[in-house]
Amino acid sequence: MAPGTVQMDSFSWNRKLARCVNAGQHEKTMELFQQMQEEGMSPNRFTFVPVLKACTSLRALEKGRRAHEQIIQLGCASDVFVGSSLVDMYAKCGSIEDARKVFDSMPSHDLVSWNAIIVGHVKCGQGQMALELFQQMQQEGVQPDAMTFVGVLNACASAVALEAGRSAHEQIIQCGYESNVFVGSSLVDMYVKCGRMDDAWRVFNRTPTSDAISWNVLILGYVKCGQGDKALELFQQMQWEGVEPNSLTFVGVLNACASAFALQEGRRTHEQIIQRGFESDVFVGSSLVDMYAKCGSMEDATRVFSKMPFRNVVSWNVMISGLVKCGQGHKALELFQQMQQEGVEPSSVTFVGVLNACASVMALEKGRHVHQQIVKSGCESNIFVGSSLVDMYAKCGSMEEACKVFNKMPLRNVVSWNAILGGFAMHGHGKEALEHFKQMRAEGVRPDNTTFVCLLSACSHAGLVDEGLRCFESMSTDCMISARLEHYTCMVDLLGHAGRLHEAEAIIKTMPYKPDATVWKALLDACRVHGNMEMGERIAKRVLKVDPGNATSYVLLSNIYAAVGKWNLSAILQQQRLERGVKKQPGCSWIEVNNKVHMFVLNDQDHPNMIDVHTELKRLSQQMHEAGYVPDTSFGLHDMEEEDKASHLCHHSEKLAIAFGLISTPPGTPLRIFKNLHICGDCHTSTKFIAKMLNRTIIVRDAKRFHHFKDGVCSCMDYW
Repeated sequence: MAPGTVQMDSFSWNRKLARCVNAGQHEKTMELFQQMQEEGMSPNRFTFVPVLKACTSLRALEKGRRAHEQIIQLGCASDVFVGSSLVDMYAKCGSIEDARKVFDSMPSHDLVSWNAIIVGHVKCGQGQMALELFQQMQQEGVQPDAMTFVGVLNACASAVALEAGRSAHEQIIQCGYESNVFVGSSLVDMYVKCGRMDDAWRVFNRTPTSDAISWNVLILGYVKCGQGDKALELFQQMQWEGVEPNSLTFVGVLNACASAFALQEGRRTHEQIIQRGFESDVFVGSSLVDMYAKCGSMEDATRVFSKMPFRNVVSWNVMISGLVKCGQGHKALELFQQMQQEGVEPSSVTFVGVLNACASVMALEKGRHVHQQIVKSGCESNIFVGSSLVDMYAKCGSMEEACKVFNKMPLRNVVSWNAILGGFAMHGHGKEALEHFKQMRAEGVRPDNTTFVCLLSACSHAGLVDEGLRCFESMSTDCMISARLEHYTCMVDLLGHAGRLHEAEAIIKTMPYKPDATVWKALLDACRVHGNMEMGERIAKRVLKVDPGNATSYVLLSNIYAAVGKWNLSAILQQQRLERGVKKQPGCSWIEVNNKVHMFVLNDQDHPNMIDVHTELKRLSQQMHEAGYVPDTSFGLHDMEEEDKASHLCHHSEKLAIAFGLISTPPGTPLRIFKNLHICGDCHTSTKFIAKMLNRTIIVRDAKRFHHFKDGVCSCMDYW
């Protein structure tokens, strides 16, 4: 010690430590504690209270353990204040086991120690245990305070224990804490998380001073309950009452805009965010990206994303998912690659989004590579990742790999089962779908609406009419699920493609829903398949009445006219479509070769390998004609000569993709083609010829189902 320096006694040291920790100088508190001991001053029970508080704030668990050892050595462990501080430190540092050991070893407990252990269990996700401790606390005659009730209400919220929450609410009223702003906010939160929005609203209105926290809880509650419009009304009321929104408020409001598809309201909220300086907040930025993506404005979403100063994994996830939902799977995969280049570690949510992107563009090799990453990351056992893997493999044409992943899943929920059933449906494996449904029921998994959409689609694609009718009946009788419009649409498709057109129409007329364009189009497509021009004309008028801008109706009816040689009527219909400004969706096809996806459109001239593709198509055309192939020119344009129609058919996008695949892969390699529209009859026939001539398996996924071509036969058995 320097000459003239006054030696501090334990009281002075303790007072200095207390002042330091109360000022939030936690690191300095720990330095002073070390200095105190180095100068030979022994700590006492009053020393450890601020030291443990500093350890708690710093989440310094190991330093807290060392302090605990000293406490035991000095015989201070039985002190109620020191014990309470130890319980609080261990609980907040994430070691609830140590907190409980200290608590159970204390000779007596005060309110502080009870609050610490109750709140600790809540924060560790053990809400039910916290409620049991609260009951024990009352049995020991300790009177709860506002902090106790906040902890108990949080426990009720996490455990969704509504009755315990109501009981706590009654005690809160008796103890006079209902007007406490923190208790009031916790009550609102408890009722929200227990799904009781009416009770939450009543408590909110009775709270005398509702701060931003209470407003945020209620706004987010309405969003989670699917009442986005109500959340937006509440935000407006909040501003009228002069309550300043914070970053969490804007996160809730943007989520409300996203759920209500309220783009204009979202833009106005964005302006407020900029005015208040919250745009750089990573959570607000991520919510802005999500809102714009879900409202269909990917340009705005991309603009916000690119301007974010810091992007966490959530930001990348919402952008990837947004691109997938807007039909931009290729861009989503590019973004995932950029994310990894920037060193951001993908989460299970990332993998779900990326697998959905692979599925949307049929990028099987990319999906396999992502699968390898998933295994390395340890996310394969995640039930949502596993379900997405099943879905990806199924939608990329590999049911074998889909089944392999499905069978290895340690846990399977209804989403997992729907993924495998949906896969069987797309591939036309109706009997396999029905067998797996039996297994699903045997394992005690309760089917939902989507399950029966998959089952009915599987029956429809496989022509299993009687089985489909039984499934439709059992949905309500055995599973107590009311049929929705999509189920009736499946039944129309099932009966229509089986040639039972009048029965299909009768279902539309008797179903308890107003028919939309989709259900009428299902019947119109069946009229095309069976060449029923009279019914087709009548149904097409129905579709155009419901959805006058629907190009599919014009195309289907035009094909019906063309199929029966009514070229003049087909031409008139096409002219009407053009005059009304109804645009057809352009047909395009994709094929993945060497981890790169190549896209082709009708009469494509832009692809760098197009000269070689045309040469291959010419060779194939000659070889097919020698094998007996005759072009089906009913699918050509009405105003063309027969020779021109055949040439036009030769340059359909799926044929271009197949030709490119043939010249770009070794002999015998399976080809996987994705087409955004239904495959035409001529392409279907020619692909059977190509598959047989070149001994190739060609898998085509069109807008409705998969077609597996092998040895001159298609898996659909021409039932499509």
